[in-house]
Amino acid sequence: MTPGDEHDDYGEPTGTRVRLPESDPYGGARRPARSSSRSLVTVVGVVVLLIAAIAFANRGGDDSPSATTGEDAGKPKTTSTASTGTEPVKTKSGTIPTGYAHDAQGAQSAAANYAVALGSADMFLKTSRHTIVDTVYAPDVAAARQSALDTAYSSETFLSNIGLDKDGTAPDGQSFVSRVIPVGTKVTAFGTSAASVEVWYTSLFGLSGEASTNPVSESWFTTTYQLTWVGNDWKVTDFQQKDGPVPVGRDQKASTADDMTKAVEEYGGFTYAR
Repeated sequence: MTPGDEHDDYGEPTGTRVRLPESDPYGGARRPARSSSRSLVTVVGVVVLLIAAIAFANRGGDDSPSATTGEDAGKPKTTSTASTGTEPVKTKSGTIPTGYAHDAQGAQSAAANYAVALGSADMFLKTSRHTIVDTVYAPDVAAARQSALDTAYSSETFLSNIGLDKDGTAPDGQSFVSRVIPVGTKVTAFGTSAASVEVWYTSLFGLSGEASTNPVSESWFTTTYQLTWVGNDWKVTDFQQKDGPVPVGRDQKASTADDMTKAVEEYGGFTYAR
C-alpha cells in the first residue's frame, strides 16, 4: 500500500497501513497487487475498530492475621482473588455490552467493547452493521455515518478484493475472520460529558480455507476514541488511529487452514470491563 491510498470507513484519509505476507501460508497463489479498494480493508474490516483492555483482578481480602492451622494453613482465603473496581456491565443491546459506569473506568470498558463490535465480521452484513453502528455511535454521528458505511461495505469491487461474495459472506469452504483483540487502554482526557481513550489492540483479518488467497494475518494498532456521555451511556463520536506498538514476531510456523478455521469457530470473544 502506498502513501495516500489509506482511507477510513468514511472516505477520509488515515495513516493506516496493513502489511500482509506476500506468500500464502494456505498454499494458494501469490496475492494480487493491492489496489486502492484493498486499502479500504484497513478501515472497514480491521482498522475502524474501537477497543479497550481486559481487567486484571487486584488482590484483596482481609488484612488481619489468620488463625488457620493444620492442613488449611497457607491456603488463600476466599477473598484473596476477589476483583475490585466497578462491576462489569450487566446489560446488552443485542450482543453488544452497554450501560457503562459514568467514570473513566466505564469509558475504557466502552471503548474496548465497541472496538470489538466494530471490528467484527458482522460489519460486512447490512442488518447487523446497522445495529452495531446505532449502538456504538452517538445518535447524531450514527445518522451521518450509516450511508457512508453502507456504500463502503457494499462495494462489489471491495468485497471481491478481500475474497468475499457480493453479499458479504465467505465462499463455500472458507471462513471469514475479522476480529479485534484488546491488549490495553489508557484514558488521555476525562470529563463528565466527554472522554478520550487510547486502545492498543491486535486484529485478525482474512479468509481461512484451503483455497484462500487472503489468509488470516495479524496487525497492531493504537486507536484513540472520542466518547461522549449521552443517553446515560458512553458513545463514540470520532477516532484517530496509528500503527503499533508492534511486538517482535516469534519464529513460529503458521497454522494450517483447518487449524485456523477450527480456532475461529471454537473460540469465542469476551466482554471487556476494567
